[in-house]
Amino acid sequence: MIDFTGSYTDLYELTMGQAYFLNGRQHQPAVFDYFFRKNPFGGGYTVFAGLPDLLTALAQLRFDAQDLEFLKAQGFQEEYLAYLKAFRFTGAVFAPPEGELVFPAAPVLRIEGPLIEAQIVETVILNLLNFQSLIATKASRMRLAAQEGSLIDFGLRRAQGLGGYHAARAAMIGGFDATSNTRAARDFHLPAAGTMAHAYIQCHDDELAAFRSFAAARPEACVLLVDTYDTLHSGVPNAITVAKEMEKQGRRLKGIRLDSGDLAYLAKRSRAMLDAAGLPYVKIAASNQLDEYVIRSLKQQAAPIDVFGVGTSLVTGQPDAALDGVYKLALADGRPVIKLSENVSKITLPERKQVWRAFDAQGHLAGADAVAIADETEILRMHHPFTPLKSFSLEGLRLEPLLHRVMQDGKIVYDPPSLSQTARYCRERLALLPMEYQRFENPHIYKVGIGTRLKTLRDGLVEQFKR
Repeated sequence: MIDFTGSYTDLYELTMGQAYFLNGRQHQPAVFDYFFRKNPFGGGYTVFAGLPDLLTALAQLRFDAQDLEFLKAQGFQEEYLAYLKAFRFTGAVFAPPEGELVFPAAPVLRIEGPLIEAQIVETVILNLLNFQSLIATKASRMRLAAQEGSLIDFGLRRAQGLGGYHAARAAMIGGFDATSNTRAARDFHLPAAGTMAHAYIQCHDDELAAFRSFAAARPEACVLLVDTYDTLHSGVPNAITVAKEMEKQGRRLKGIRLDSGDLAYLAKRSRAMLDAAGLPYVKIAASNQLDEYVIRSLKQQAAPIDVFGVGTSLVTGQPDAALDGVYKLALADGRPVIKLSENVSKITLPERKQVWRAFDAQGHLAGADAVAIADETEILRMHHPFTPLKSFSLEGLRLEPLLHRVMQDGKIVYDPPSLSQTARYCRERLALLPMEYQRFENPHIYKVGIGTRLKTLRDGLVEQFKR
């Protein structure tokens, strides 16, 4: 894992921290919420990802000597630097399980702790959760499109710097099967996969010689790239020749990869040629600017593609590129606080809160999450957060709390599941989400409302500060 020190933050977190410190407010208790305002990709849901990485970063967060030297040069005061030298995050974190489906306006994370500590950790929270949740959501859409097909992350070379590292992990949560990112595979215990580049073929005298050489070097996992010169008249015939030679050695060619041209047409022709040669076991992989829409189109055309290698659109989260997650103060020194805005949707929710998820009689998600004051246990009706007089009855629905304590006193207090378990949990939760919320075009809007007590508190604070 990347080493996150105290300087991995925005400067204003530290300048506010110094002001809190000099005003003697460093021990004042506070509650912050992490949430987002819009599902990415025009979709109907978001996959929550990045929690174990975040908790590890919080538990290990320190200001090292290099951090302190740099901050001293920025003009920070000596007594504040002495505080930062001994800094440890001692707060509590409440969150849903990683891989859970989450929705706009509802708190995804609740941070409780001393004001200065909860402020300083804002940026690392947003950095890790916004990105991994974005990529996990993108990956889950590709999994829906690919159906039973295998998905491999090919995105490291197109990622924004080190973003490709965490993207590989998030992709697995969303439903990918493997990654070409060797470092991420090592650190996160992911299946590693890869084929070959055109350069390997070009550096040989001819394509057949390149294929034979590669098969000899990697006989147990040989996938041949067949579009360097002519896919159907050279690449596939040469791959068939090598596959037959491998059979005589007791080996099997694992697959061929198509990386250009009309993928549906070429896959169908290649499949027919392989089958006619008695090679039905040789799989067909495809790459080249794939996304969920291209994959869906290929499946609709009955293209016999077994493996989809996805790069740019996955790791960069195209077309959105960012999840609009925010981090807002909800309680300061026991006092509920609120942020007002001319844009009603940006008015925040005060107080310590819990999110209650509604399930119908069949155990499916009922399309409703209720945000309530944390000590409430019975919520019979939720109100639209921004539209007066609009409400939704929760009677007859089973409600489950979504936010659970995962960190206390700066220590991780739950046992994070393996990545494969998290991916399975994500699949299970998606299976409970009705299809109208999963569709790519005009998905049904999942209702997020607020409880009556919270609405009364919020409305009272709005009137108070407007005066």
